[in-house]
Amino acid sequence: MPNERLRAAMAAGGWTYATLAERAEVDPKSVERWVNLGRTPRRSTALLAAEALGEDIHTLWPALRQARSAKAVSAELVTLYDQRADVPVSAFVDLMAQARERIDVLVYAAIFLHESYPRLNELLTERAAEGCAVRIALGDAESENVRQRGEEEKFGHGIESRCRLAAMHYRPLLGTPNIEIRTHGTTLYNSLYRADDQMLVNAHVWGVNAFAAPVWHLQRGREGGVFDTYTQSFDEVWKTAVPIPEDK
Repeated sequence: MPNERLRAAMAAGGWTYATLAERAEVDPKSVERWVNLGRTPRRSTALLAAEALGEDIHTLWPALRQARSAKAVSAELVTLYDQRADVPVSAFVDLMAQARERIDVLVYAAIFLHESYPRLNELLTERAAEGCAVRIALGDAESENVRQRGEEEKFGHGIESRCRLAAMHYRPLLGTPNIEIRTHGTTLYNSLYRADDQMLVNAHVWGVNAFAAPVWHLQRGREGGVFDTYTQSFDEVWKTAVPIPEDK
């Protein structure tokens, strides 16, 4: 049975199979099947298409509402990676490069970013110059929670030195308008990488290094949803964090 809701939404916006396929990152034949055969795409693809059309995902594909109810899958979940090592560094970089309003990073060290993408500071400076507010929260190498994490992950004192190295990487950004660098001593349940309404969440598992722990890509949906839960968590940690001294 044809999907008349989708057909009408495409007609109203002047969308063709090819143009919608490009935005949804699929083949035009897939879009044709959605319209003419009533096929239902996977949720992450449907989210891209619905966002492009300016429509509610469940209005276009009611079956996804039923699937969500049956499987308890959040509509805000775009992708789930088994471990951070599976996530290409370009995913982190592209996320930040597309930010227009806000970039928030909450980690202990995450020096893999600078090691894999040496232009990170330049990218953040460019975003800040365009008016994007950048907040980086790094682990305080002197905190008990950082020391404890090192023992749990069998890093010993390694994670403390990585926190110091992360601070060294970011220190050249101190004093740059729209960029703030702070350190925190909280228990880090998840590392967060937010850019506007997109976020990569690196879960932390006891005894497992962050690179081997899962990552989920979230896209902000309804107010008060999963995405907002993590942004509120960042804000609470940020309140406890202290600026890095420029001369340290």
